[in-house]
Amino acid sequence: MIFNKDTAEKTAELLLQINAIKLNPRNPFTWASGWQSPIYCDNRIILSFPAIRNYVRDEFSKHIEKQFGKPDVIAGVATGAIGIGMLVAESLGLPFVYVRPEPKKHGRQNQVEGFLQKGQNVVIVEDLISTGNSSLLAVEALRAAGANVKGMAAIFTYGFDIAQENFKKANVDLLTLSNYQNLLNLAVAKKYITEEEEETLREWNLSPSTWGVKV
Repeated sequence: MIFNKDTAEKTAELLLQINAIKLNPRNPFTWASGWQSPIYCDNRIILSFPAIRNYVRDEFSKHIEKQFGKPDVIAGVATGAIGIGMLVAESLGLPFVYVRPEPKKHGRQNQVEGFLQKGQNVVIVEDLISTGNSSLLAVEALRAAGANVKGMAAIFTYGFDIAQENFKKANVDLLTLSNYQNLLNLAVAKKYITEEEEETLREWNLSPSTWGVKV
């Protein structure tokens, strides 16, 4: 999982500033999966802050081209990454498509929405990586449509071991603007959290599926 240190720190700070990432070790959130978590991330909030969304767009555009080469198409993962994916495609002067979690039940029953030709090189834009399972469904759909997936670029990753394993199995290179380690380092340095709370957040990251049982 590739990232640039300066970009990672700056991105983490911006996400904390606008509450796209909330840290609350004393009163954990409950994820849709049922996991208890001291962190909650909603990167869609970025779209409401022009200066920050432009920063994310520019960093994506720069690092995507550097890491993967300029693709033929940018694909966004529905729904969280449609907005930022369109901004990246616009910045790079490229066509844009988006990928649904599953095919529509009516009409043309598309899973990939937009104009995509077989053999085109595609980079996928995602907002958040947790286990990687839902993100990799987009890879499968694009490959099934005949695309050559060059890699995926995400705003933030929790850095779970299972995610690294899943991306490795799927043979997908992942680029992230920031990650959990950089977030915690910055959160302590900027006093968003105490060192004691940092320890709690590190413990959760080691075993997120069972952490809630201990609380």
